[in-house]
Amino acid sequence: MINISWREYLKRWMILLIAAVCFVGIGIWLIFNRSEQPAPPPVVDKQRTAEVWLTTGDQQNLLARQKPIPITDHHDADTSSSVSSTQEPDISSSAFTIQIDPDKTYQTMDGFGAAMTGSSAHLINELPEEQQEQLLKELFTTEGLNMDMVRHTIGASDYSVDETGVASSYTYDDIESGKDYDMESFSIEKDQEVVNMLERVADLKPDLNVLGTPWTAPGWMKYGEKSTNGWYLDYNDPQVYEAYARYFVKYIKAYQTKGIPIYGITLQNEPEFTSDKYPSMSMGAEEQAMFIQDYLGPALQDAGLDTRIIAYDHNWDQAVEYTDKVLGDEQAAAYIDGSAFHCYAGNPSAMSEVHERFPDKNIYFTECSGGEWSPDFGENLSWQMSNLIIGAPRNWAKNVLFWNIVLDPQGGPTNGGCENCRGVVTIDPDSDEITRNVEYYALGHISRYVRPGAVRVDSTQEQGKIENVTFRNPDGTMVLVAANTGEAEVSFDVVMSGDSFRYILPSQSAATFRWKPKTEVER
Repeated sequence: MINISWREYLKRWMILLIAAVCFVGIGIWLIFNRSEQPAPPPVVDKQRTAEVWLTTGDQQNLLARQKPIPITDHHDADTSSSVSSTQEPDISSSAFTIQIDPDKTYQTMDGFGAAMTGSSAHLINELPEEQQEQLLKELFTTEGLNMDMVRHTIGASDYSVDETGVASSYTYDDIESGKDYDMESFSIEKDQEVVNMLERVADLKPDLNVLGTPWTAPGWMKYGEKSTNGWYLDYNDPQVYEAYARYFVKYIKAYQTKGIPIYGITLQNEPEFTSDKYPSMSMGAEEQAMFIQDYLGPALQDAGLDTRIIAYDHNWDQAVEYTDKVLGDEQAAAYIDGSAFHCYAGNPSAMSEVHERFPDKNIYFTECSGGEWSPDFGENLSWQMSNLIIGAPRNWAKNVLFWNIVLDPQGGPTNGGCENCRGVVTIDPDSDEITRNVEYYALGHISRYVRPGAVRVDSTQEQGKIENVTFRNPDGTMVLVAANTGEAEVSFDVVMSGDSFRYILPSQSAATFRWKPKTEVER
């Protein structure tokens, strides 16, 4: 019995030893052969989303980032949901569908911004140095509005001051008496505060587009009273037109020397209006065509300058009649890039009418100001989104420019013009407090997300429904800017190339959506 038990015991140990050797061998084989097997693919979340930023008329959301919205296949649109942080999932049918056709394209965008007037530059310059830097970065970099275009007044406007902040009227060639046809007294020194500010902006934004506009020619060039305020060029003296063309050339070169390239010029701010209270000058359509054709166009060409010549620069309501005479002059039109528009009378559709008449000429939107005549945030947001941020690009504008970048709480300092206008930003010089106005948020809905070189693409819009405009950025991302100007929230679907998402937009509110199309993600 004892021998049998010992043999059985030995047999069991042998079996265990063999099994152990087998397991060790298999383990070694797995270790040495593991690297030869392909690693399993990582788990990828294929759910794409649209980013959302919202501004509401009650100011509870101010360019506020919302929870991303899932993008679904279009056939699943009825069960898709908007998932902003302020909304519950919506499984009901939407009231409206925005159909986007990315293959139907319109104009290429050049940029968005406001005017760096003398008043704006002075108010910024009065802030403590650190606060100046923070504000400029907020206005001109990705830290904030990311504006890439400014309007610049060639000489004084109704918002120009001297270095002490006192109202000041001047041009770049002021003389006590006589004529200065050769521009021997030309100098931009009186605009030094503006020049310095634009240099700083150009350092932050090297590809900045600067659009220059004169409010007046030098007084000695005028017929009648030799004043900066009102009147018109002396049409009896051809040398005046030659000198004025030379004035524009010297302006462009002087700013280029400072590292401020002038992207374009308009010939005259609001040429059909003059005032004896601030720098201004009239310039009829026939006169503008003649000046471009015979003087300015050839002068810029001879100087080797490719600065764009842009006609008109006044309100929508008079645009068709004026541009017909300027752009309709074939010899003048050969030098003209396009025409510019303001918002104070008429409606944006005038820009489309001009485009239809002259489809080879560009459209620019160059001025609009809010003011104390309309203090309600929600009403202003709705109007500005409808007419400017959405309305201007939908009517062929390559840009959107507001008026003053900065004003003080009294709408100044002024130089005889509007006494209750509002800047994009308000600076209180007594406390250095900065207030971001409704214009800041309206502008931000497009300037932060639509980049220069973006192309507007087709999107449907119905009267009384969600107003919108859509762009494809140079990097391929899509941007939809939408506004609900009504008194009730609206649910809507966005559909493009088989993709869909849904959103509920509160009344008197604006939203910007950004997403990568399916083809971009799959690359």
